[in-house]
Amino acid sequence: MKYKKWTLAQKLEILSSSEEIGIVETCRKYGVSTGTFYSWKKKFDQKGEAGLKVPYDTKSKELKEAEEENRVLRKLLGDKEIELEVQRELLKKKFGTSDPRKI
Repeated sequence: MKYKKWTLAQKLEILSSSEEIGIVETCRKYGVSTGTFYSWKKKFDQKGEAGLKVPYDTKSKELKEAEEENRVLRKLLGDKEIELEVQRELLKKKFGTSDPRKI
């Protein structure tokens, strides 16, 4: 069975629907297992809407942004290192020295 991510609005709709048509019918209608439903209900009863929010979505987004920034910075750093190496080789050829720092 495929894993489905439920939004906060969907979870709240399912919980409110269960009060009208019953838990078993609601679970069948939305394709939610009763275990998942009772887990949501327990979290909602304890913490309200905050208990139903998925904390890893925001962290995941921030992590992806940070990883993308790291990738770009590593590419820039690599390009600079290549550029410096080319300059060193040109200096070696121009001045005939093995260490460009001695110039």
